[in-house]
Amino acid sequence: MDNEVSAPESAKTAIYFDGASSRKRIVALTFAVALEIREAGELIATWPYESVRRAESPPGLLRATSETALPLARLEVRDRELAVELVKHCLKFDDQTVGARGIGRIIGWSFAALASIVSLVMFGVPYAAERLTPLIPQSVERRIGEATDKQVKLLFGEKTCSDPKGQAAFLKLVTALRTGMGLDASVDAAVLGSEIPNAIALPGGKIYLFNGLLAKADSPDEIAGVLAHELGHVRNRDSMRNMIYTGGTSFLIGLLFGDISGSGAIIFATRTLLNASHSRDVENSADTVTVDLMHKLGRSPKPMGELLYRVTGNQGDKSLSILASHPLSEERLARMTREDRQPTGAPILTDEEWAALKAICAASK
Repeated sequence: MDNEVSAPESAKTAIYFDGASSRKRIVALTFAVALEIREAGELIATWPYESVRRAESPPGLLRATSETALPLARLEVRDRELAVELVKHCLKFDDQTVGARGIGRIIGWSFAALASIVSLVMFGVPYAAERLTPLIPQSVERRIGEATDKQVKLLFGEKTCSDPKGQAAFLKLVTALRTGMGLDASVDAAVLGSEIPNAIALPGGKIYLFNGLLAKADSPDEIAGVLAHELGHVRNRDSMRNMIYTGGTSFLIGLLFGDISGSGAIIFATRTLLNASHSRDVENSADTVTVDLMHKLGRSPKPMGELLYRVTGNQGDKSLSILASHPLSEERLARMTREDRQPTGAPILTDEEWAALKAICAASK
């Protein structure tokens, strides 16, 4: 039965992005009990009016998002009458505008720094990315991280492993590392069932350990060292910086002028992030975090070097291995060996907990 409320007899058209892809969809809007979004007559989304908020947009375009939709989902309306009607129905349209605060700060800070960086952008996005990253509010980075996370899941088609005992052991390990580094609980980590030996840190503090790397590990200290390295990238915001760089100039300009929902740039940057190498300085900095944290916990960083070097020797397809995002060498292992210490702290995991962590993905197979 159709909604029995007054609504315009003719449907209104707009452009809709569902937040999961960059495909532009021509849709009709109907103002019923909630905002109905239809494509070729089929209802594809319903937004409660109270959830609809204004998003940053250029002149002549009204852009709207919904708190109940995916982070990158949005409507774009150019028709003035339709825009007026949309605002009229959405009484909280301008309440806590999505991204307005963060984007406003980005624009303000960016213009303040524009004189010093605009000429340099023409000679190298990496330099601009280095300067822009500290200006991005954590709230904006987390939103970009959410979009990146969805792309990672689409790329690998894997659900996170969640065997209860294995999950408890993994949480214990991550908590010990996070607490030792002084990071808050917003840092999140999970194990993906992919057989690729990898570990990645996404913008906003999400870390994934791939089961392929866990399977090659012989001790909790090996995995602890890898996760400490990734936590170093999180603390230094290296993934955000690398995403701006790999996303290219269009991604950079989008951040500067308020378009943080460029799905095409997000998809491209995510794929490149999985293949990209961090610079030697960035990697050395993350390795220093590993050394310091493992020493603080009374453990040795050498096991991490041994694990990564073991992957270097055994990994055949390096296209998406840990080698892609973590340049390895005998120099790295040598450094970890020089920093080797006899353990003075208790093992991070018991033998039983380590066995449970190794089997965390068993139930997913």
